[in-house]
Amino acid sequence: MKIFTWVQNTVQYLWDGVSRLFKPTDDDYPNTGVQPFSGDPGDDSQKYS
Repeated sequence: MKIFTWVQNTVQYLWDGVSRLFKPTDDDYPNTGVQPFSGDPGDDSQKYS
């Protein structure tokens, strides 16, 4: 009986991990879209090419 409980707990543990991997995301990030560039352009355009 103890081995049955151990196997059941192990399978449940693995199933919880697999189901968490493949469920839809629950992230609640705001939809921001494309943000405009608000910085200053570089002084030397050839510096990083």
